[in-house]
Amino acid sequence: MKKAILFALATSFVGTAVFANESAKTGDATKGKTLSAVCAACHGADGNSSNPDWPKLAGQGEAYIVKQLHDFREDKRAEATMTPMAKGIATDEDVLHLAAYFSSQKQTGGTANKDKVAAGEKIYRGGIMASGVAACSGCHGPTGMGNPPAKYPRISGQHAKYIAKQLKAFRSGSRTNDPGKMMRNIAAKMSDAEIEAVAEYIAGLHD
Repeated sequence: MKKAILFALATSFVGTAVFANESAKTGDATKGKTLSAVCAACHGADGNSSNPDWPKLAGQGEAYIVKQLHDFREDKRAEATMTPMAKGIATDEDVLHLAAYFSSQKQTGGTANKDKVAAGEKIYRGGIMASGVAACSGCHGPTGMGNPPAKYPRISGQHAKYIAKQLKAFRSGSRTNDPGKMMRNIAAKMSDAEIEAVAEYIAGLHD
């Protein structure tokens, strides 16, 4: 337990240090709303997607959204639908506007599978000592609201299916845009059952 907590704290510090010197840039949410029309089919008009295969963007950290869009644009993260969509955004300023709009929206929250919540909560809050999995709360916070300065995303209320899909992508190495392999190192030690349990718990978290 102590090792898992110390690891989480250490990686949180490293992540904060990496991004501390980056200039804080923000966009115009009003312009972003206009630009977001093309995003609505998958993510919903207000960033609350109805399809669990696509993430909710409402209330997500602005800097995190910017990073992910740039990663798609620069082929640091690949996804058949999002890569061409991100590359179709006209300018870097438009990326900022979109991020500002979606981050300003209110997330609708989610629900969890009650049969998996207890097991998921143990992992989220305490990690898995036997396999060296750090507690999710160390970076994402006790209520899953993330750490905006470090660009750790908000995960509370996110679709469980999407969370599980991303953890499995980190585990397989098909997603590699996590700083310092932080998520890949954690997900590599998790079973399908553990991933699904923690994903369900995260889906039910509220701020």
